[in-house]
Amino acid sequence: MRLPAWLAQHLAALRALVLLTVVLGLAYPLLMVAAARLPGLNRDHRDLIGQSFVDGQGQPLRQYFQSRPSAAGDGYDPTSTGASNLGPENLKLLNLVCERSKAVGELERVDGARPYCAPDGHAAVLAVSPDRVVSAYQACPAVPFVASYQGRAVECATGEPGGALVAIRGDAPDHPAVPADAVTASGSGLDPHISVAYANLQVPRVAQARNRSEADVRRLVDEHTGGRTLGFIGEPAVNVLELNLALDRS
Repeated sequence: MRLPAWLAQHLAALRALVLLTVVLGLAYPLLMVAAARLPGLNRDHRDLIGQSFVDGQGQPLRQYFQSRPSAAGDGYDPTSTGASNLGPENLKLLNLVCERSKAVGELERVDGARPYCAPDGHAAVLAVSPDRVVSAYQACPAVPFVASYQGRAVECATGEPGGALVAIRGDAPDHPAVPADAVTASGSGLDPHISVAYANLQVPRVAQARNRSEADVRRLVDEHTGGRTLGFIGEPAVNVLELNLALDRS
């Protein structure tokens, strides 16, 4: 006896529902749990999430390597993982990068200058209108980072500056002393890794704070430097959390 078309369709949908429920709702989760218990995979994964190494006032602890900035909640919050979603031409991001670069430069005692950043750590941005030119991120009574623009005197900002925003490159080097990952957050906001360049920049400070030789600290950096993913993806990176734990143990 042939079933009505509508009933045959409903039975086919029911069979698909039962099959997918068994495969995806039961078999697949159980398979993942079993795989996680295999030797070498059942481990503490705290080293996969970064953290801040600061004191109660939010100041960097000099005896520890510092992580890259995090945009996840208040920093490295697994419940708020994500990036700032600010694009490369966003002036708010530029101002944040400039502030971070100046702070890192002062901490590591290197030049924190970078293109499109004013010496005081603000974005080097002018608000240009027909009647005035304003240093957009330098509120009065600050002295503008440039005295004039296209023959007109530059004023400090009072309130919300109007006009077209123009970023000024300045004379900062093309390759700043402060690496890019020291001033920008990762896509997840949880990455515990920093570049080898950023780790090497911090070696003198950490060695001095711990009264150890730079060679000794650099050896630990080398030991906690991982290679490229699959041998060709990305760049070598240093796990900051594992490195700081190793410093405390040694």
